[in-house]
Amino acid sequence: MGSRLSLCCLLLTAMLCADSVEAALYKYVDARGVCHYTNVPGDQRYTSISLHSVPRPPGKTVLDSPSSRSLQWMKYQSNSKASAAFDSHIQRAARVHQIDPMLIKAIIKAESNFNPYAVSSQGAQGLMQLMPGTARDLHVKDPFDAWQNVYGGTRYFRKLLNTYNGNIRLSLAAYNAGPGRVKTTIPRIPETIAYVNKVMRLYRMYRNVAVAQPTTIKVRQLIVN
Repeated sequence: MGSRLSLCCLLLTAMLCADSVEAALYKYVDARGVCHYTNVPGDQRYTSISLHSVPRPPGKTVLDSPSSRSLQWMKYQSNSKASAAFDSHIQRAARVHQIDPMLIKAIIKAESNFNPYAVSSQGAQGLMQLMPGTARDLHVKDPFDAWQNVYGGTRYFRKLLNTYNGNIRLSLAAYNAGPGRVKTTIPRIPETIAYVNKVMRLYRMYRNVAVAQPTTIKVRQLIVN
């Protein structure tokens, strides 16, 4: 792990010192469309990309580029308490919108694996993978800001729960596939079915762990399936 951190630091230093950088970076896009980056590929699904091929946004430094954000997150993820860093945001948003915080945590785990800079191939952004249009409707100005993303995503999920009379599974299906595809049953979309099952499995796990071990999030069953 130490060698990975050292390499990340070297890459970031090089990016600051040069306009064009030839460095080894690998990525793959998972079934959810979330991009994963690493400098030490341990999976054959990763393919090599060049950092200098990522365009620099006009008027911004290279540290604002997607590759730089991903490298910064790789460094941050080395901390075992990475997910716990968002517990206070989850707790606050869950309390305001009356949702079990462990459910929101499960959604974030499934959506972005606690990567606040995650961007899917469809353009969904941040911890709760908000689409740009949805983010605008929710008044989320910066989807890469952890608090704005968690609050906006939780607010959106509260709306879905209201639409589906508190049914968690239908609400999760709508979060994944879109409300237009979900009526009274989960649509027969393999990705959506897998997503709902994954979030529910994570939800049960987080609740069980929280009951067994004190965490920064208090368990409160605020909705009923």
